[in-house]
Amino acid sequence: MSSIYQINKGINKPIEFRGLYGQYIAYLAVGLVVLMIAFTLLYILNVPLLFLLPLVIGSGTALFIIVTRLSKRFGVDGLGKFMAKRGLPNYIKFSSRRVFIRLKSEGRLS
Repeated sequence: MSSIYQINKGINKPIEFRGLYGQYIAYLAVGLVVLMIAFTLLYILNVPLLFLLPLVIGSGTALFIIVTRLSKRFGVDGLGKFMAKRGLPNYIKFSSRRVFIRLKSEGRLS
């Protein structure tokens, strides 16, 4: 007996839009909104359009290229992992063993 319901086969797949995955879509959207606000403010301040349009179009192109490269280099979760790894210290220096002795006496270290 055949079912009349369609099966959603993309349940655990990340959101993708034209090669951009997950958070990169949000980065691009926020960047474009910032460019639009900057264009509006500079236009209100009477900056000439011959200077303003190439500046905004060039910045938008650079934003799209940078976000696309980040998406291709790091993938879905790679940028978060990269930033977390950068935040780790190279080494930890202790001047005494008191920390480890206290951990052993509390039963955390076996």
